[in-house]
Amino acid sequence: MLYCSNKPPFFVKNALILFILVILLASLYYFTHRKPYKKWSSTLPGIGTFSSARVEDLNGDGVRDILLGAGKNEFEYSDSALVALDGKTGELLWHNSARDQMFGSAGLYDINGDGVKDAFFAGRSVEFKALDGKTGKTLWHFDSTYYSQNGRRWFNFYNPQFIHDVDADGLRDILISNGGDIMVPPFNPNRAAGRLVILSSATGKLLAEAMMPDNKEIYMSIAVDFNEKEPEQSRIIFGTGGESIAGNLFVGTIRMVLDGDLTHATKIASGENRGFIAPPAWVDMTQDGVLDIVVNSVDGRVMGFDGKNLALLWSTAIPKTEAYASMAIGNFNEDTVPDFFISFAKGRYPRLTWTKQAMLDGKTGAIQFLDSLGYYQTSSPIAVDLNGDGRHEVLLSVENEVVQGREQVFYTNIVSIDFSSGKIIKFVPALLGHNLSSTPWVGDLDNDGYLDLIYTHSTDKYGKLSQSFQGMQVHRFATTIPIKKAVQWGAYMGSAYDGVYRTEALLP
Repeated sequence: MLYCSNKPPFFVKNALILFILVILLASLYYFTHRKPYKKWSSTLPGIGTFSSARVEDLNGDGVRDILLGAGKNEFEYSDSALVALDGKTGELLWHNSARDQMFGSAGLYDINGDGVKDAFFAGRSVEFKALDGKTGKTLWHFDSTYYSQNGRRWFNFYNPQFIHDVDADGLRDILISNGGDIMVPPFNPNRAAGRLVILSSATGKLLAEAMMPDNKEIYMSIAVDFNEKEPEQSRIIFGTGGESIAGNLFVGTIRMVLDGDLTHATKIASGENRGFIAPPAWVDMTQDGVLDIVVNSVDGRVMGFDGKNLALLWSTAIPKTEAYASMAIGNFNEDTVPDFFISFAKGRYPRLTWTKQAMLDGKTGAIQFLDSLGYYQTSSPIAVDLNGDGRHEVLLSVENEVVQGREQVFYTNIVSIDFSSGKIIKFVPALLGHNLSSTPWVGDLDNDGYLDLIYTHSTDKYGKLSQSFQGMQVHRFATTIPIKKAVQWGAYMGSAYDGVYRTEALLP
């Protein structure tokens, strides 16, 4: 007689228990490790920023930390003009002072040999400082008093670039632009000439300087096509002029700066009533292995130049706009030639109220996308492949003005634009406050294979410049979007912060 039972066999029962246990453990892991728990927001009272985030692991915990320039209203001293935030928590790691606003993005290079990259910050009123990456303590400060002898005048510093070892101390040195006399009223052409300078990264000592060949001011950060084999022949792009003053775009070499003479630099473009401010870029559009040039001019043009002969490839005008932000570079359409996305101000300085965006085909300069998103601000767009289809989407900080009762208030949004589908999506929830010009950062902050976003805005909800330096917020937004390829243009002036668009294999 066979024995029958309604109970499941022993192995089935154990398998069921094991399955339930696996599900419970997987759920526990998910709810304790999922990306939303890695979000944070940090409020920094009493300061604001024109700076864009730079990231580097400063405290050795395996998560990159956030470095930002900041400050109070123009010409005001601040004890927190340079800050570093913990990438895990958003807590303040260190801060340092400056006599005026610090802007752009920090340069990173280890000069004290402790294995942690040190931070180089530039700003207004001749401010340029090197800080210990671990502690935030000042390593050196550019001595404007000493270098102002014999009638020399110094102005704002812009983004630094590290070149070869000029003074033979074993460390790469710094190429940087200096110019922009804030004391001269707008539309007054009588302005001091800007200069390019080379400084010792170890001490801040002035090693070389060269005045602008057209004797005009400079606001542009330099982009270098660096040649490791012949560093002195490395090509550099620099531009002159401003919002209301004519200027020119030049291509020169580091050797010219070392010789103190830029008069032999090649002028490749001019602006009749306005100049060149936004950083340019090196990118191979002709796919001949030589980096070409793309630049935005203040008068609303985007121009591409052949890197071999510096001939104009194409020029596209966005009518009734002005350009104060750099472009995003990525593969936005079907071909393999890098394309460009720009966000320009609508109007004419100083009456700038809204923005206009466009995507340009890298082959021809033809406009393939056009829209008008948000109130005027000068944050640059960035690019990343969000959906894994091999084409890049744009991420852009957008200002929305909303009427609440009798008040008009501003919200900061980060939107994504998918050119394959034409969809424009709010990437993060809108937050109350105005973003002046801080470009977002996107990449993998903690090396877990998923995309992180860092973005910044002021706590000022009315968009008034005088109130925008009374408080700011920095946010980390962690996503579940996997990063399958290196991010090529995920920050201000690109992921390497040098204005060079590299193929994935060439990314540092």
